[in-house]
Amino acid sequence: MADQAASTGQEHLKASSSLNDVMLAMDVVDTLRHQENLVSRELGEEQRDAQLLKRLREIYHGQGIEVPDRILMEGVQALGEQRFVYTPPPASFSRTIALAWVNRGRIGRRVLSLLALLAFGWGAYHFGVVEPAQRRAAQEQAQAERTRVDLAERLPAALEQKHEDLLREAKVAAARERADDLFADGKAAIARGDADGARKAANDLDMLRTELRREYVLRIVSRPGDATGVWRIPQRNPASRNYYLIVEPVTPDGRVLKLPVTSEEDGRTVEVSKWGVRVSEATAMQVQRDKNDDGIVQQNNLGEKRRGQLDVEYKLPVLGGAITQW
Repeated sequence: MADQAASTGQEHLKASSSLNDVMLAMDVVDTLRHQENLVSRELGEEQRDAQLLKRLREIYHGQGIEVPDRILMEGVQALGEQRFVYTPPPASFSRTIALAWVNRGRIGRRVLSLLALLAFGWGAYHFGVVEPAQRRAAQEQAQAERTRVDLAERLPAALEQKHEDLLREAKVAAARERADDLFADGKAAIARGDADGARKAANDLDMLRTELRREYVLRIVSRPGDATGVWRIPQRNPASRNYYLIVEPVTPDGRVLKLPVTSEEDGRTVEVSKWGVRVSEATAMQVQRDKNDDGIVQQNNLGEKRRGQLDVEYKLPVLGGAITQW
């Protein structure tokens, strides 16, 4: 038993000694690699090895480490043989697969990030570009279909009906001529495929019909606190005066209308319920004398707009201009 134990101990010592030798040899090689100035390329191999051994003894001795010469020689030989140098295998499909498997975690994260980025880009493009374009295309198609139906059916029928109604309403030739002109404009717009132009003609026919149906009396204002007439000095002729009678349009049932009136002073058209109609000085003085009698203008009917007509029939002479402010 004692002999067996001794034998086992000797084997352990031998193994430990071999491991230490290997570790020392590896350290020697590592020292050589990090001390490139130890090797002189101008020396022969034998001289170089001798210098390496000498220098290595000095290095380890300076560190307090005793390394046998055989270990130093093994290190020098190992450096020359590149025994402890790792040489990666050449590129191959198997090596690529192995590397991919080793780095699968990192590669997987990158792939997931790329997929997420692609999904986000696809979603942004689909919902931000494709779908809006499809909606616009559908809207344009629907609008084109509505326009086609309007030009083929609705607008021609509407123009015909409105024109006929106007001709029945018109009591004067000027109104009928205007209705014919608007109807011709609408038909020409349909012929060239201009739906907007046809709709404008139809709208103008409606406005003309409303104007023809309107009836009122232009009553000269004579209420307390309200001006009956005013005069102005025109900018173009400071030596003269323009006289105006203030009027309001009153319907047969007593309502005061608001109508568009264009001012001759600034050219602006506004809707007003009172405005000034330019008259001669003689007419203005005649109305003023009428009011001075008892504070009321007895002959307060300046003119009348009858149904079916376009213009006001004036009872007193007027000069055609108007103002909306005074």
